Amino acid sequence: MSDDIMEMDKDVLDARRVEAIQDAVEASDAPRLDALLEPLHAADIADLLEQISPNDRRELLRLWPNGIDGDILSELEEGIREQVIETLSPAVLAEAVRELDTDDVVDILEDMEEEDQDRILGTLEAADRVAVERALSYPDYSAGRLMQREVVAAPEHWEVGQAIDFMRSSDSLPDQFYHIILVDPRMKPKGYVTLGRVLSSRRDVALKEIAEESFRSVGATEPEADVAYIFNQYHLISCPVVDEDGRLVGVVTIDDAMNVLDEEHEEDMLRMAGVGDEASLTDTIYEAAKGRAVWLLVNLLTAILASTVISEFTDSINKLVALAVLMPIVASMGGNAGTQTMTVAVRALATRDLTAQNAFRVIRREAAVGAINGMVFGLLMAVIAGAWFGVPMLSLVIAIAMILTLISAAAGGILIPMALQRFGIDPALASGPFVTTVTDVVGFFAFLKLATWMLL
Repeated sequence: MSDDIMEMDKDVLDARRVEAIQDAVEASDAPRLDALLEPLHAADIADLLEQISPNDRRELLRLWPNGIDGDILSELEEGIREQVIETLSPAVLAEAVRELDTDDVVDILEDMEEEDQDRILGTLEAADRVAVERALSYPDYSAGRLMQREVVAAPEHWEVGQAIDFMRSSDSLPDQFYHIILVDPRMKPKGYVTLGRVLSSRRDVALKEIAEESFRSVGATEPEADVAYIFNQYHLISCPVVDEDGRLVGVVTIDDAMNVLDEEHEEDMLRMAGVGDEASLTDTIYEAAKGRAVWLLVNLLTAILASTVISEFTDSINKLVALAVLMPIVASMGGNAGTQTMTVAVRALATRDLTAQNAFRVIRREAAVGAINGMVFGLLMAVIAGAWFGVPMLSLVIAIAMILTLISAAAGGILIPMALQRFGIDPALASGPFVTTVTDVVGFFAFLKLATWMLL
């Protein structure tokens, strides 16, 4: 192994290693490439494949034909994963998929075309194929899609010693699990016991005596967002999944639940920015432009609406040019204040902290915050405007307009997301343009109308 590889950090994907990998790819140096990639974690290799160009990616996979395993596939972004799978030989693909738990296989398959799904399903053993096909039969984004079929279950009347002996003799335990699920004769879960409690208890202790109080189960058709909420709300580390008859069919673990929460947060951020909930740096130019154009059009239409308000006061602006100078400040402050409140509201709705029961109190609180900030920044702008233009009444106008605008921004930032959710529209997706429109219209109208009344 060359000296520069020896000098690198053993398992870190830093700029130096990336550059060395690209050099090895360009030189078609397979042994050097293998030495550089072998120490890396699967997530780092996935990041590398997503960062490099399509041509370098294809050449890397050609030089490293047996390197891709199931862990790397499960870490890849969807679009890149499909490209990687297309380049793999049937033998390498079969070996990679067989390494994965059923939930990871389902995650890979669910967004693929049926022909590609059949190709991968054909590499699985019969029992695994049936389990994956059963999971794929559940609705998209449901607990049935999220769960893994591999579970550790024990009769509820067993003792600790029986459970330990069973696990020691079993050759089909999941790679990772946190609970032993207690079931009745009809395979309905009745509780669960953590491995820590099992290992720290005497062999003659009944499992149900050390069962966790946090026990909950979820239906296989329950939305995965609700499952993630349950994990976060009740601090679960795993949760049994039951079918329509209440029988155990799988388990959701904390890593999958947290992935859902991360995806929900990421989608909210992307939607609030108006770039689509699946936007990625790997999108083509056309896909990126198309995904952003819709909300740019909405923003254009709302901006035109705000401009019509300004057009009603053209004479006032012509008579006092200072209005044209100051009115963007009022609208900008309102827009920022509205966005701040909207962000808090959308997050609170997603986490179910903002409900119909506490809505009035939250609205009142945000309006008070808007009023306080309005008075503070209204006073500040009054001083600035007075010193700038030397018109005392103009200072009063902008102060009052600032207060009214920030109060309306705060109220709109709460009420608009709540109204959208009430009508079944995702607040993260649609709140931004509407809140901006409200703050612009109120800000322009309040400032220009007050100026017309008090100055002209």
